[in-house]
Amino acid sequence: MASKNIVVIFNKNTCCMCHAIKRLLCGMGVNPTHALFSLLANSSSPSLLLVFIGGKLVRSMDSIMAAPINDILVLLLKEAGAL
Repeated sequence: MASKNIVVIFNKNTCCMCHAIKRLLCGMGVNPTHALFSLLANSSSPSLLLVFIGGKLVRSMDSIMAAPINDILVLLLKEAGAL
């Protein structure tokens, strides 16, 4: 799925940060594909969030949330063809 869509968000259904990331991307004009990790719903991890841009994993939540400040996110989205 990550290789077939420009921007994909995978998250556990209890992840509250997914909403913030999705709103950030939508506010930039990007419509990410969203998929739930329902198989991991009972895992001990309180949240699980993976974001792929152009088939590449964006590693940390901090890098995504801080990216508009230093234009890394914009660059990644442009390189992937999302912007």
